[in-house]
Amino acid sequence: MRTKSSNKKNINVVTLGCSKNLYDSEVLMGQLKANDKKVVHENDTNSDIVVINTCGFIGDAKEESINTILHYINEKEAGNVDKVFVTGCLSERYKPDLEKEIPDVDEYFGTHDLPNLLKVLGADYKKELVGERLTTTPKHYAYLKISEGCDRTCSFCAIPLMRGKNISQPIEQLVTEATKLAESGVKELILIAQDLTYYGLDIYGKRRLADLLKELAKLDGIEWIRLHYAYPTSFPKEVIEVMKNEEKVCNYLDIPLQHINTKILKSMRRGHNRQVTEKLLVDFRTAVSDVAIRTTLIVGYPGETQEQFEELKQWVKESRFDRLGVFAYSHEEDTYAEKLEDDVPEEIKQTRVAEIMELQAGISFDLNQQKVGKTFKCIFDKLEGDYFIGRTQYDSPDVDNEILVNAKDHYINIGKFINIKITEATDFDLIGKPVSSPQSAANSRQ
Repeated sequence: MRTKSSNKKNINVVTLGCSKNLYDSEVLMGQLKANDKKVVHENDTNSDIVVINTCGFIGDAKEESINTILHYINEKEAGNVDKVFVTGCLSERYKPDLEKEIPDVDEYFGTHDLPNLLKVLGADYKKELVGERLTTTPKHYAYLKISEGCDRTCSFCAIPLMRGKNISQPIEQLVTEATKLAESGVKELILIAQDLTYYGLDIYGKRRLADLLKELAKLDGIEWIRLHYAYPTSFPKEVIEVMKNEEKVCNYLDIPLQHINTKILKSMRRGHNRQVTEKLLVDFRTAVSDVAIRTTLIVGYPGETQEQFEELKQWVKESRFDRLGVFAYSHEEDTYAEKLEDDVPEEIKQTRVAEIMELQAGISFDLNQQKVGKTFKCIFDKLEGDYFIGRTQYDSPDVDNEILVNAKDHYINIGKFINIKITEATDFDLIGKPVSSPQSAANSRQ
């Protein structure tokens, strides 16, 4: 076995899971860079040390995390890397088991162990760097994590076990961070948290997401502000008013609704019922007629009958969400729902997932067809193959519609806003061409 040696170790940070994990990796990388460490993100070339930021949210994510750990342990045994460290949600939740089952990892760290992780990497935790990080996204957009943890008690969710209780970041600190991002060229802020709508309750005694949005909208250079992961129960209606009145706040909302049957919602401990959910959607669409709503659902939850599933399916058909994702339920250790009998066979769960996604594909296709002939203000993220890839205000990176412009016919500057007329549409993509006249850009999809 060959052991790598280097006077200055190269540290490769590998991120698994959601954008909140990516944010944490960026903070880690910012600290390492400030300590004059050579750090890269997901680049194996000449890496002496690997730090794996794991996800422990659902079964598939856990499996991916474990497989990634095993891959780098093999690389270590082959002499291609010196050390492997593991951090993040999986490590927070299963550290004793991981230490026993995969002992060749040099050390495991939890979600709140950044100073200790930095110490073993030969770096000091610099408190003065709070709010600064080494971003990995394209230069024109960045995630802004406004709080950590979650106080919700959803029966199926283990996030509070991995991330702890909600801790909001002060408005002033977030504005400072956003200002630095804007000065570096960021035009779009994507606000993330385990629960955006809870923001402020712990430090201000009331929900202050709307106040935060107003302050961020004042920043020069920021043109779009996007909301991810808004919990429906006790949704602060003033947020919708800000969305309606503030041009910089995108008419876009990512809100996980999970189900519509009241009995299932009660068992899920969601804090709302069908009537409340439907009224919320009406309120959104009444206040902001062109709001794009993205949601997630769970099928095969313990006790879900065929009748309850058909109710969910009909509701999806009627609600016509812009985007929708579906998870097949699986037990999570130490959650409330684990006490319930997982009585829906896996085959039926997967059939229900497929049925909902097929239905949603048709809805998405219909909604996209309505965009043909209209012009939208778009920002472009990358050149991929023969196409420049962009988005409207109604689309978030990686999960929503992509705007495709043929690179053989048109040249577009990455990170720039440009008006695009839609000429073709599929269920997941919009194809268009640049137009020179800004007055035709659509603010409404109606």
